Amino acid sequence: MDERSALGLIAEHLDPAGDDAAVVDGLVVTIDMLHESTDFPPGTTRYTAGWRAVGASLSDVAAMGGEPTAAVAVYGAPTFDGEEITAFVDGARDVCAAVDGAYVGGDLDEHDELTVATAAVGRADDPVLRSGASPGDIVCVTGTLGRSAAALGFFEAGEYERANDLFRFEPRVAAGRALAAYASAMMDSSDGLARSLHQLAEASDVGFAVESPLPIAEALSEVADPDERQELAVSFGEDFELVCTIPEEKLDAAREASPTEISSIGRVTAEGEITLDGEPLPDRGYTHGESA
Repeated sequence: MDERSALGLIAEHLDPAGDDAAVVDGLVVTIDMLHESTDFPPGTTRYTAGWRAVGASLSDVAAMGGEPTAAVAVYGAPTFDGEEITAFVDGARDVCAAVDGAYVGGDLDEHDELTVATAAVGRADDPVLRSGASPGDIVCVTGTLGRSAAALGFFEAGEYERANDLFRFEPRVAAGRALAAYASAMMDSSDGLARSLHQLAEASDVGFAVESPLPIAEALSEVADPDERQELAVSFGEDFELVCTIPEEKLDAAREASPTEISSIGRVTAEGEITLDGEPLPDRGYTHGESA
């Protein structure tokens, strides 16, 4: 059973499952797990690991239109090195501070590789779900796509300072809170644009017609050939941008409200098909447990 099938099985047995975070009495709650072998390429600093791991959970809060309150992490490693632990905590604390949240601690455990489990809690009086998209809505993304794919290229080239800088994304909390007043559906792009669109389509029972050009990170041009860039931007994942649908009459107001640039990339359709430039867009993207 692959990850998507396992998630589908859980959703069949647990009614609240299916969005980026669970909603409980005005709170949004989420949890994530990352491993060195699949999520932290060689050259990733412990500071970046702390930032990125906690940032992944904060991104889920952002995708619900929530305001982050606090985050915690479980840090597992073969040995406990004081400098590495301190750097990890500094990264976790700094990414929380960047979105006006707080890192409040966690737990330590021995493990055969660096493994981090993170959880975040936030507040959302009117959370944005994945299930509200309607035909005619505009499909939008924040920022640019392909940042993490570019980072991997720099890691592989041994350009670790540049790679770590790209890996430390800022969770789109401010944009998520602004867009919550306008978006009909929203999620983050941690699994890639293509997979996000398939997940939104399934939740909302709609289709999507997406058109080029897509907003692609400039750094990707430094590590990928022109014919590879769009594929990486669409399916690599781990960018933690927001993918949302917005009624057309609200688009201008949403753009004005968002502190992060948003790009319109297509429309919601009544048919269940997902297309890019008129061609079927397969459901492919990041899968947990597989190396990038």
